[in-house]
Amino acid sequence: MMPTPVYLSVIVPSYDSAGILEKNLPVLLTYLQKQDYTWEVIVVDDGSKDMGATEAVCHKLNCVFCSNAKNMGKGAAVRTGMKVAKGLFRIFTDADIPYELDAIGTMLRYLDFKEFQVVIGDRNLKGSLYLEEISGLRKFTSVFFTRFVGTIVTANFFDTQCGLKGFRGDVADFIFKHARINGFAFDVELLYIALKQNFEIKRIPVRLSNQEKSTVKVLQHGITMFFDLFKIKINNVKGYYKDQQS
Repeated sequence: MMPTPVYLSVIVPSYDSAGILEKNLPVLLTYLQKQDYTWEVIVVDDGSKDMGATEAVCHKLNCVFCSNAKNMGKGAAVRTGMKVAKGLFRIFTDADIPYELDAIGTMLRYLDFKEFQVVIGDRNLKGSLYLEEISGLRKFTSVFFTRFVGTIVTANFFDTQCGLKGFRGDVADFIFKHARINGFAFDVELLYIALKQNFEIKRIPVRLSNQEKSTVKVLQHGITMFFDLFKIKINNVKGYYKDQQS
């Protein structure tokens, strides 16, 4: 007897976030349990030093657990989760489950019924609620970075860093096979690859419903992200993104 295919995989990267997961994953699970499709939640531990606490939370909540042997970065964690995922459609979000979950239904509607290949949250769209809720420094750096990236890298896709993105399964296989950036600029690389392949991308508004204390160090990670932007351009010149999707 053939196993029932998984309709949706939700990938949640985590680093030393056992407490955040234990608090917020039940919200996601409660939402998914009300849906009429099959699903899985995959938590990827990116080399946490928590003595197995993240794995214990996953087992307690009946989530799929996988891990990187060492801390490599959010991009590497999401790639690991995408390799494990079985879903026809795949979404990744952050450990604090920051956005209102009706966005998942919206994403699936565009991926499944309206034939978009990639759907991304965009905090700049009308109907979004985000920038009003964060600190002045993070607001400034977020606006500056996204404008810079949207101008020189991702062709007017200004909000590359929203932590909610969805993909058709075969498209996820292609994009994450070719992605190379491990740090926070990996979001930019995903969109860059999608645009190079002429994938249909839909932007949707998102509303912030929860936000734990950020682990982003604005100056340190900001500098790394800018260097990674140039790595993306170099990777393209080297032909790493050129294969065609079948």
